[in-house]
Amino acid sequence: MIDAYEDPGEPDCRGGWRYLWWLVVRQPVRSVMGALISSVWMVLLAATPYLLSRAVDEGLATGDHGALVGWTGALFAVGAFNAWLSIMRHRTMTRVRMDANFRTVKVLVGQAVRLGAALPRRIGTGEVVTIGVGDVQTISQSLTVVGPGVGAVVAYLVIAGLLVSVSVPIAVVVLLGMPLVGVLVGPLLGRLQGTESEYRERQGVLTARIADLAGGLRVLNGLGGKGLVADAFHRDSQRLRAQGYRVGAVTSWVQALGVGLPTLFLAVVTWLAARLAAQGAISVGELVSVYGYVAVLVGPVAFFIECGYQVSRGVVAARRVVRFLRLEPMADTGTRQAPAEPAVLHDPESGVRALPGRLTALAGALPADAAAVVDRLGRYVPSAATWGGVPLAEIGLPQLRERILVADHEADLFAGTLRELIAGHAEPAALDEAALTRAVYTAVAEDIVRGLPDGLDSPVDAQGRNLSGGQRQRVRLVRALLADPEVLLAIEPTSALDAHTEARVADRLHTERTGRTTVVTTTSPLVLDRADVVHYLVDGKVAATGTHRELLHGEPGYRALVARDEDVEEALT
Repeated sequence: MIDAYEDPGEPDCRGGWRYLWWLVVRQPVRSVMGALISSVWMVLLAATPYLLSRAVDEGLATGDHGALVGWTGALFAVGAFNAWLSIMRHRTMTRVRMDANFRTVKVLVGQAVRLGAALPRRIGTGEVVTIGVGDVQTISQSLTVVGPGVGAVVAYLVIAGLLVSVSVPIAVVVLLGMPLVGVLVGPLLGRLQGTESEYRERQGVLTARIADLAGGLRVLNGLGGKGLVADAFHRDSQRLRAQGYRVGAVTSWVQALGVGLPTLFLAVVTWLAARLAAQGAISVGELVSVYGYVAVLVGPVAFFIECGYQVSRGVVAARRVVRFLRLEPMADTGTRQAPAEPAVLHDPESGVRALPGRLTALAGALPADAAAVVDRLGRYVPSAATWGGVPLAEIGLPQLRERILVADHEADLFAGTLRELIAGHAEPAALDEAALTRAVYTAVAEDIVRGLPDGLDSPVDAQGRNLSGGQRQRVRLVRALLADPEVLLAIEPTSALDAHTEARVADRLHTERTGRTTVVTTTSPLVLDRADVVHYLVDGKVAATGTHRELLHGEPGYRALVARDEDVEEALT
């Protein structure tokens, strides 16, 4: 099975079938062993009726007790060996499926990391969740065809060969059965792929809506929009249910044929064999063997149909994975060098100018407008933004990422110790303790460290679930400050803090970042009052620029936006 740190290889993204084949060839020995063990196991199942027929014809019919004991012993030995083979088959195929599962997870995670900030702009949250939760498992299950699927075909051919030695007409009936299965099941499997694809698409939409609800239900309730969202969710879920019924209808036919066709084989072949025995064309032992062969044949035919069903679903899932793997991150065609000295960041679209060494605040009537400016200044979206007169698009992306940091107030917090959480790209053990202490102090996060059982070495849950909203926000700020970027672009860094803590963060941030470029998006008067320059945005454009107090007295719209109560203006004058 693939190791957690092993390179999963370069996936074949030319299509769903190609991707499934890539998963097989990445584990050739295990795949061959699975097919070999499954084939021997199924063929030995067919050996049981053969040995039984010999025991009847050469032992019971002739009264030869020695032959009867010998054939009975052989029957027992084959049965015991086949039981062991069954265990090994199951173990081998479990490893095949688990390898495919983990390998797919690794390439998906690697692609997510490669896409980076472009991920949410290339694919929806619901699609990613659906791929990770459902499609990966479906793909791994489809590799059952490597073992029992191959074994079913081999066993079918062997049993047909054995039946030729008994009766050619019976063998012909059996050999014609498999093409008949393909004719009957093939169109259903094709239809299943279509309905399953649509079902997966609708499932992704509904999953995305659930994620949105989980993150914004409280806000929706406060705005009175919960009913509208509930109605939309109800409509989407009804459509998904209806599509699920269509998938279930096709699936039920496939599974019904998987049970019904082998039974029909058993009835037809048994009837033919009984007629031949009655006519004296075959012996009683051969009649028993024919019945046994056909009874054993039920398994391979059922496996064949089941594998077709699993592979059909696996191809649909693999196509979705391939579509995700084909996504490309933001193109980096930059060849020019970034400014050697601190320089002005300028966003022509909004008119925002972030002066070097200053704390600049963006106050937008819509928070999304200010965040969009930060995305452009951080080069997370294509834009005409410049740095020291040089277009950001022409500067190598590694230089920008090294010197410009965008700190989102909803950035992910991965599970680990607090020290690991705030270390970012740095090695936790190699952190500068003085810098760490200074970052914790600036973010007013001392109480978080003191409140945890083991301080910085205390475990933190994924997304900081064992921390409050304000604590998570301050932890994110500590992480950004510890990176000590030349340019820090922070989105709503204090929105979840109480007024007292927010004021202290604003004071300390201004002091700590003196001489370095800092841009924050906020509508908090406590933070805006500490900024060197404030840009007031209306419809994403700079409507006014100045200090907080200048804008408060000169811009009615700005005053209405940032004044939290009627006493704020008096308190600041």
